[in-house]
Amino acid sequence: MVVFGGRSEIGLAIARRLAPDRTVVLAVRPGDTEAARRACLAAGAHAVLVVGFDADDTDAHPGLVARIEAQAGPIGVAVLAFGILGDQRLAETDPAEVVRILHTDFVAQASLLTVLADRLRPRGTGTIVAFSSVAGVRVRRANYVYGSAKAGLDGFASGLADALHGSGVHLVVARPGFVVGRMTAGMDPAVFASTPDQVADAVVERISRGSGVDLWIPWQLRVMFSVAPFVPRALWRRMPR
Repeated sequence: MVVFGGRSEIGLAIARRLAPDRTVVLAVRPGDTEAARRACLAAGAHAVLVVGFDADDTDAHPGLVARIEAQAGPIGVAVLAFGILGDQRLAETDPAEVVRILHTDFVAQASLLTVLADRLRPRGTGTIVAFSSVAGVRVRRANYVYGSAKAGLDGFASGLADALHGSGVHLVVARPGFVVGRMTAGMDPAVFASTPDQVADAVVERISRGSGVDLWIPWQLRVMFSVAPFVPRALWRRMPR
């Protein structure tokens, strides 16, 4: 199994849960990876391979996936756990910040999802996990750049899941709400907030089940956001992050 963004809190939490009796590949940006490697070994991994990964270098995605499989064998589970929140205030005046957020949170994700699906489809087996967000269900004024990236990713991943239907490849589109962690440090938690461990538990349960595309974390958010399209715009624009 491979986690792209293997040093992220959610990515590492998933890796630990899936580690027993597996070879774990952590695809990460440059930095200290020893703690993450040891955590996976302590969780029961046969071996842990750490590879360099620059999500924004989309030209390198096919070669990276090929190298991972050459070193660790065919990918059975791939989790895309990378992404950025970005600076909404800066993005409202700086197009470079808009491009940075959209590239990492949508373009890079779509690129890697395509590479993985193309590799797994001929084998007729495998699981891919893409992380969308409730922020993309209906984009809010307070974080519309991040939200629009997630909206694009949600549509892409949902369409890809339908394209993979019947192929034997299972694509999970995870939609967590507010996750309390490093990425949201200093922010007030939203209603139905979760932790990286709770997100990881839900994702691993869905992987183990082997079916079902849409995964809301926690499940109550599915009910809450089912009415989001019907909230009047005058009220919706006042919604917090």
